[in-house]
Amino acid sequence: MSRARIVGIGAYAPKRILTNQDLEKMVDTSDEWIVQRTGIRQRHLVEDGEGPSDLAIRAAQQAMERAQVAPEEIDFIVVGTTAGDMHFPTTANLVQHRLGCRNAGSVDIYAACSGSVYSLSIGAQYIQTGKYRTVLCIGSECLSRITDFTDRGTCILLADAAGAAVLRPAADDSGIIDTDLYSDGRYGELLIMPAGGALRPATHETVDQRLHYAKMKGNEVFKVAVRMFGECAERILKNNGFTAADLDLFVPHQANLRIIEAAVKRLQVPMEKVMINVERYGNTGAASVYVALEEAWSSGRIKPNDLVLLAAFGGGFTWGAALLRW
Repeated sequence: MSRARIVGIGAYAPKRILTNQDLEKMVDTSDEWIVQRTGIRQRHLVEDGEGPSDLAIRAAQQAMERAQVAPEEIDFIVVGTTAGDMHFPTTANLVQHRLGCRNAGSVDIYAACSGSVYSLSIGAQYIQTGKYRTVLCIGSECLSRITDFTDRGTCILLADAAGAAVLRPAADDSGIIDTDLYSDGRYGELLIMPAGGALRPATHETVDQRLHYAKMKGNEVFKVAVRMFGECAERILKNNGFTAADLDLFVPHQANLRIIEAAVKRLQVPMEKVMINVERYGNTGAASVYVALEEAWSSGRIKPNDLVLLAAFGGGFTWGAALLRW
């Protein structure tokens, strides 16, 4: 079977920027406190009337242009998102229609912040089996829409962006070597949006109790996330005959700097081999790995034949890793 190879990558962040100084006027916090605990200095937020599909389209168009792929060549679209434009139709359906991908099937993947690795893994399987030749993988988030800006534990973290990758069969040994996906529902209560689904639809009571916003137990999430990062990264390297020393670049989910640093320390990867842009984007959920990967590529940090490791974790809990030869 041919490996799936990234032939085009794109990213997009909304123009509106919310700085730490802006947050100081909204909630009991400070720039120093936010930077010390998260490494974040600013984040991008959508304007009224913008949704995940709008961001996804901008990122996808850039990826398709770089891949020199026309809309009608796309066979399948996978969109990772935490909160789509609406319950249905799916965000992937909206993207498929607006991009003009008239020959493509489409599906949303709800794996929270792991949506990047999950969507990439699913897309790669279709290429490897020979079912499809061209797959568009997207991570797109408007997390500010489910952020309680009276809760400093979450509002300092969450932000909006989208990233995309076009996959096609590799003609050589480049491409996605392996992906590993995991989940454990025991930790669901640590990071959750309690209402808004069929179990607890919107009522005056759920709205008044602010249950339609993301809730997080930060210290507990930190402990589990670091372990998840480390274990899945170590496992995928070992299973494919590599060690951390073989890596040219590690691109982790940009949750916050402390989690990244702890995971990197466990992996024993030097910081100069780690792609970090959380200070300028915040936590963009399913988009973050794609956005960081695009920046690494466009800035020249990734070169042909480089061994690149991607890793992400998200509410649920879900987590996973992808190992690829650029």
